[in-house]
Amino acid sequence: MSLQLFDLSGRVAVVTGGNQGLGLEIALGLARAGADVVPTSRNLAKVEEAAAAIEALGRRTLRCASDVLDRASLVRLHDAVLAEFGKVDILVNAAGITHKLPTLEVPEAEWARVMETNLTGTLRACQVFGVTMAKAGYGRIINIASITSFAGYFQVAAYSASKSAVVSLTQTLAVEMAGQGVNVNAIAPGVIPTPLNTKLINGTPRGAEILMRTPMHRFGRPEELVGPAIFLASEAASFVTGTVVAVDGGFMGSGVNC
Repeated sequence: MSLQLFDLSGRVAVVTGGNQGLGLEIALGLARAGADVVPTSRNLAKVEEAAAAIEALGRRTLRCASDVLDRASLVRLHDAVLAEFGKVDILVNAAGITHKLPTLEVPEAEWARVMETNLTGTLRACQVFGVTMAKAGYGRIINIASITSFAGYFQVAAYSASKSAVVSLTQTLAVEMAGQGVNVNAIAPGVIPTPLNTKLINGTPRGAEILMRTPMHRFGRPEELVGPAIFLASEAASFVTGTVVAVDGGFMGSGVNC
């Protein structure tokens, strides 16, 4: 197989939640693979930092904040990308939040906040950018799911439910958009320390249990999502759609570890 299949030169990518953590790492990875990348989030200062890092790699970008809770802001982002680049080839939905609470005590407002960001926010971005991809007859959508899409995690019911639904959304969109040249897949990261979860796992009993259940006996690193993201964004994945790639150190395949 030629390595040119993984070359993203000439492609234009948008990464929601692309200003920090996993989203930023993926945005930089796509840029290193040749794509022009637009990282976006609500925090304009962080967006500008991410954009500067992409430009330092010799790629084009935009400094455009958006909020997955606000469809109008995503439309403005979409229009700015088309005005600057004339197209959008790749969408990575990495914006997400979590909150640890006993399930029986989760306020409905908090449940709705997590679902609205992680699930409906992903839907909004898919709708706004997916229509343009379908009209162009080409696209790659990569949603960020989670190993909690498939396994229960203590006291994060809203997050787990939202990420399970992201998998279902991914599969349904893949079926609907396959005939329009748009591949829709997801990445399910294992436990990777980021600003979103570090207080829950670093030096805690929860973190120790996760390490015990992970055959590699370590947490993941953000850069370990880059290879799978490049693969799913590239021509190497031309016949891959509706799938979820677990990047979890063996967690989902684990039974007895000692």
